[in-house]
Amino acid sequence: MLHLRMIVPPDRTRAAADLIESTVGTAHLVVLPGAARDPAGDVVLCDVAREAGDELLRELRGLGIDRDGSIAVQSIDLSLSERADAAEREAPGEAADAVLWEQLTEATHEESTLSVTYCAFMVLATMLAACGVVLDNAILIVGAMAVGPEFGPLAGVCTAAVRRAPRLAARSLLALFVGFAVAIAATTLFSLAMDALDLFSRAQLEAERPNTRFVWQPDPFSFVVALLAGAAGTLSLTSAKSGALVGVAISVTTVPAGANAAVALAYGDLAQMAGSLEQLALNLFGIVLAGTATLYAQRALWDTQRGRWRRPSHKGKGKGKAG
Repeated sequence: MLHLRMIVPPDRTRAAADLIESTVGTAHLVVLPGAARDPAGDVVLCDVAREAGDELLRELRGLGIDRDGSIAVQSIDLSLSERADAAEREAPGEAADAVLWEQLTEATHEESTLSVTYCAFMVLATMLAACGVVLDNAILIVGAMAVGPEFGPLAGVCTAAVRRAPRLAARSLLALFVGFAVAIAATTLFSLAMDALDLFSRAQLEAERPNTRFVWQPDPFSFVVALLAGAAGTLSLTSAKSGALVGVAISVTTVPAGANAAVALAYGDLAQMAGSLEQLALNLFGIVLAGTATLYAQRALWDTQRGRWRRPSHKGKGKGKAG
């Protein structure tokens, strides 16, 4: 269940309450006239099943409540209410399949912002991966994959493509390319410093490296894995199953490929550098392609159910009236 807290202009309170009452999957409607001070208005509270949440938010925004008031949404971890249970049962579909597009847009907007913290994580993850590729240590590679924050901007690009949001696309692409550029440049300097300390060597880079040579030798499986990871990562975001993102992070070789390119650049090994950049591009393209396709499929699925979110008028009149 989701909890909605709204500040509604008084002239639209009745319309908002009627909309909530007529939406399948809603419960616990409360109206507090004149309770809001900034902005001035009525406070309207309600709970709604997650699978009905996106349609309700769309309609509330159609009333201009987001412009002249506010709409806040929170997830309810526990709700002990028979009415809430009934609301979830009557809402079509399953909560796990529901996509809250406004929430997804906001989340990807935050995760795709180019910031000092984002760049710091990118640099640290790439440096960690550099140690992994030079030492041929798969554990360090996995750790670097988990630390890298690059899936946020990738998800932002997918969301922007589906929602036709050019600003989100530009912000995400900027964070993605600048982040990798800064990380590769910093890791190149890091590799030169490690070489000066006799901790890295060209012989280590050009050794057989059975555990990590896949990083700069892309093959068809690289693209297949990127497609699967992109679909899984997108589903984890839209269904709020964030634990799956860890598996996505350690299944694609974006950060390790960037790290290997940086180390190869430091030693002038253009063949490894080119192979690493090809691996990086292949993974980024595969993730974006699969993520975008997944979002389009989810939107199409829920658009087919859009007409099922209204109660018959006689049922709406049977519910408790707004205060």
